Amino acid sequence: MIVFNVPPYTGRELHYISEAVEAQKICGDGAFTKRCNEWIEQRTDTKKCLLTTSCTHATELAALLAQVGPGDEVIMPSFTFVSTADAFVLRGAVPVFVDIRPDTMNLDETLIEAAVTERTKAIVPVHYAGVACEMDTIMDIARRHHLLVIEDAAQAIMSTYKGKALGTIGDFGAFSFHETKNYSMGEGGALLIQDEKYVEEAEILREKGTNRSKFFRGQIDKYTWVNYGSSYLPSDMNAAYLWAQLEMADEINAHRLALWEQYYEQLMPLKERGLLELPVIPEGCVHNAHMFYIKAKDLEERTRLLAFLKENDILSVFHYIPLHTAPAGERFGRFHGEDRFTTRESERLCRLPMFYRLTAEEVSYITGKVKEFYHL
Repeated sequence: MIVFNVPPYTGRELHYISEAVEAQKICGDGAFTKRCNEWIEQRTDTKKCLLTTSCTHATELAALLAQVGPGDEVIMPSFTFVSTADAFVLRGAVPVFVDIRPDTMNLDETLIEAAVTERTKAIVPVHYAGVACEMDTIMDIARRHHLLVIEDAAQAIMSTYKGKALGTIGDFGAFSFHETKNYSMGEGGALLIQDEKYVEEAEILREKGTNRSKFFRGQIDKYTWVNYGSSYLPSDMNAAYLWAQLEMADEINAHRLALWEQYYEQLMPLKERGLLELPVIPEGCVHNAHMFYIKAKDLEERTRLLAFLKENDILSVFHYIPLHTAPAGERFGRFHGEDRFTTRESERLCRLPMFYRLTAEEVSYITGKVKEFYHL
């Protein structure tokens, strides 16, 4: 069976975890956490990175820093994971869902401005599959309406838009290091902050409302409770696992991109015959091969394709159920405008296996079976 995902593993993870244990510093903000933070800051040119227990918590921190509160509205796509909305619903805000572009599955930037009201506080672009939203337009809308931009870059580490790292274009960005991501710590994430004025508050919120970070830097002689907060720090053992992959980030990225290109090239004959659709990478966007998906004609065809692949020992899966159609989405949010593409495109999308240890031979087998399904 070719599974859909295998968590990334380089072989150095257990060595670094042992180092963390032997250093007798396995709680948050140990040596490996600091290494990961610094690596992300340097590679993305972000002002401050704070490793967190999940991308969900990174987004929650962004919502707190943005002072999102009851009655505020936050514009986002409906085609996304629940955490994108949950982070703001927990603050009492209303997710305002806007339709997606059928080419990239990203938020349709041309529909955002019509959804802005006097209650709008932020725009949350989601960079689906590590492919950038149209950020120039989104940032222009945000500036003109005095809105914050919080990038859900859960799938987008190592991706760029016009030379800028995703997660660093808006006011805040959130990465994920879940086991399904290109680089993993099991469960984990990171908050990226662009304006230094937010850094001290973010450290306090992340440290249970205390100024403990300043204490460890020797800036104060004792720390105390100074604000509300929670515990968003991952164990340094988790960070040690992640560090083994960040050390090899370029190698992992290159391998995934090679697999992605192989998928694309081998499935191109199906696209040319109009039998399926392949991913679109707009000009100016560099992606990270987070996933490779294809689009069948409709839901019925996709269902048959998934079943056929499973019969041939290939585990392929679909993705999000649009949030505005879910019980909680109906309760907490609203869809602005017409759902022309969100539901239709989500019902066609099929994700093929993509992970670091996947081989070229396995990709050839998968593409061969997809061709067989379409009688090519």
